[in-house]
Amino acid sequence: MKAWVVPGYTETRELGSGASGRVVLAVHDATGTPVAVKYLSDRLRQDPAFVQGFRAEARLLGGLHSPYVVGLYEYVESPAGAAIVMELVDGIALRELLRESGQTGPEAALVVLKGSLLGLAAAHRAGVVHRDYKPENVLVAADGSSKLVDFGIAADRGTEAGVAGTPAYMAPEQWQGRPASPAADVYAATATFFECLTGRKPFAGENFAELALQHIEAPVPESEAPEPVRPLIRRGLAKRPEERPEDAEAFVAELEDIACGAYGPDWEERGQRKLAALAALLPLLFPSAGGTAASTTATASTSLWAPGRRGWLGAGAALVLGLLLAVQQAAATDNTGGAAALSSFATTSAAPPTGGPAPSGSASGSPSASPSDSASPSASASASPSASPSASASASGPAPGPGSPAPGTPGTPTGGPTTAPPTTPPPSPAVKVRSVSVTSFGQSGFTTGQVTLAVSATGPATVRLEWFSSDGRGTAAVSEGSMTFPASTAGTPRTLSFKGTGCYWSVRATTTPAAASGAAVQQILTRRCEIR
Repeated sequence: MKAWVVPGYTETRELGSGASGRVVLAVHDATGTPVAVKYLSDRLRQDPAFVQGFRAEARLLGGLHSPYVVGLYEYVESPAGAAIVMELVDGIALRELLRESGQTGPEAALVVLKGSLLGLAAAHRAGVVHRDYKPENVLVAADGSSKLVDFGIAADRGTEAGVAGTPAYMAPEQWQGRPASPAADVYAATATFFECLTGRKPFAGENFAELALQHIEAPVPESEAPEPVRPLIRRGLAKRPEERPEDAEAFVAELEDIACGAYGPDWEERGQRKLAALAALLPLLFPSAGGTAASTTATASTSLWAPGRRGWLGAGAALVLGLLLAVQQAAATDNTGGAAALSSFATTSAAPPTGGPAPSGSASGSPSASPSDSASPSASASASPSASPSASASASGPAPGPGSPAPGTPGTPTGGPTTAPPTTPPPSPAVKVRSVSVTSFGQSGFTTGQVTLAVSATGPATVRLEWFSSDGRGTAAVSEGSMTFPASTAGTPRTLSFKGTGCYWSVRATTTPAAASGAAVQQILTRRCEIR
């Protein structure tokens, strides 16, 4: 069957493909404007979580207006497919330049860092953190200018986004699952700057545990960089986020002072010429070359990760270092039943941004989106890509459908009386809880599990249910949520939403008053981690 094509565009050739989909070079029929079209794969389009994340990426791009960030023309979704139509950057990934040349020299490295920081600054002003800055996500044009791409796992500032990113460029706080902050983007940009200067990454651990230790504890390897720019390395790779510049814009000011003092007022012009010369060595990788793309990062792409069991256990060891919530794992069992294995998932399955203005219509006279559930980014919600459409124990509600008014706009009920949630009266001294147990716990969806409890009690006791995800049996776990309900309803099946990427899910049930049997704990190995 022929692949779906965005109406109003003629495809020229494929620029790259991967587990998440493909990117093609196309021409807008009405204007002749060349564009890059990023299609979500048919397989991932069956998962509402990925579709929501895809919509959120488009919405974010539409709200960023910077010459240092790839621009959005339109987002199109129909029953046959979903696509982001973007500005075509006739350039190549910084990764390809580094692979070919090893290093760029200090002035060119400073130009890359400045351009990236200016792109990140636009996102930070919009309240968004990129979270996956790396050489693959920087495109260098023929004139030596650069643009930032791939906001597939971006998150609102302060969001509890979980452990996510590309390990070689993740800030210490990212390894620890702390809230998303611009300081983490500054760290990743500085790590890439270091790689441009030296030809290697700041830390070269062979597994996740080793990388986590190095990023969290190892000294910053500033001595390997040229002496004039070491202050930038020290600041940008500081272990504590408060010791780094507060955001990308603040770091730009420091960069320009150091660059001018060390290399003179013409440093940027010389650096851009050097980048252009390095890019000219790889003419066949440019989209305009007309040949077969040699790199899947020629335009924006969101990579997918399906590690083996060892990789997950290594990641679990790294998470232990993150001071995450420790959970006693008992009565653990593998979940060998249930539905067939599900699809691979993004390394960075975390909540996408919800802030920022929705994009307007096509900047190039592109045709309107075809009939769909969400014809434009502004009509879609940017709910968490790891949230499930099924019933969820989380507090967030369902995403608004097409045409739904945004919160706070006319047509949205914002006032009116509210009803306080019912409260359970405290148990009397005569209440006794003999036991609490997990009668069933299994995976019901890609990001959801279902649990049923049993409580034996005399009197109106209450139950507190908590759920967690982790990357190894018996390792530290990340709290995913909790709820409290009357013990009399314990037998009702409850659906739990898991946002983390851990392979192991666990639940813990406690009662008030405490059960004679203690807490009930159970753990399962999710089927999504059996993908290879």
